[in-house]
Amino acid sequence: MTEFVTSADGTRIAYDIEGSGPPVILIGGAMQFRGFDPATVEMAQHLAEHGFTVVDYDRRGRGESPADAPITLAQTIDDLRALADELTEGADDAVALFGNSSGGSIALAAAAAGLPVSKLVFFEVPLDPEEGREGGVFLEELRERIAAGDREGTLEVYMADMPPEWLEGAKQSPAWQTMLDIAPSLEPDAESLAWTQSAPRAELFASIVQPTLALVGDETLPIMTSAAASLVATMPNAETRTIAAADHRWEPRTMALAIAEFLVG
Repeated sequence: MTEFVTSADGTRIAYDIEGSGPPVILIGGAMQFRGFDPATVEMAQHLAEHGFTVVDYDRRGRGESPADAPITLAQTIDDLRALADELTEGADDAVALFGNSSGGSIALAAAAAGLPVSKLVFFEVPLDPEEGREGGVFLEELRERIAAGDREGTLEVYMADMPPEWLEGAKQSPAWQTMLDIAPSLEPDAESLAWTQSAPRAELFASIVQPTLALVGDETLPIMTSAAASLVATMPNAETRTIAAADHRWEPRTMALAIAEFLVG
């Protein structure tokens, strides 16, 4: 049954909650929300079976969390804070975060902004080189398309650096209309990725002292391996691990077990 929490600006954020135990919030990447992402729904159930309270939510502008553009990273962090407060009944108790893909850069930004976080787990955060300009240019181009109401152009910009067959496959799939519907919600993804290039990462991540795990698939793009190495090199308490996964996708039971082992350990 869908539950709702109200964010700082009055926006209602929809979520499902599974299990009982230490709280974990799952932060979806570019095209993920509960009604469009059965793999994360299933993973949440498996993770709950390992003894956690697991929240899978619709990010702002997606699914049952409607919102008008522009949608900012600051608003997205406010949404996470509202969820964390709901899970801990307003106390200062920490929550664990799992960020998938660009959801991982959002998790990083949230932790750096002071969200009470116990541990962090990421899967293949697509970070460009440290202090590069790619992220800022990408964000500016994406914002221009969103402001113009050009949803197809927004998706084309967002997926420009992905294998071209991914974009063509998306355009030919029944999922394309849903992707168009949520295109404006991609701005926080781009904004968080640009933020990771805005200063030396050791400076940006200095306050994120919580135990952190950067997961990569054993069949992945080179950028994902180098990104995980950059995180480990510039975070005070981070490690990386390879799991069975391919093409930026993972199997729900495998991911749930990897997260649970790290959070328990």
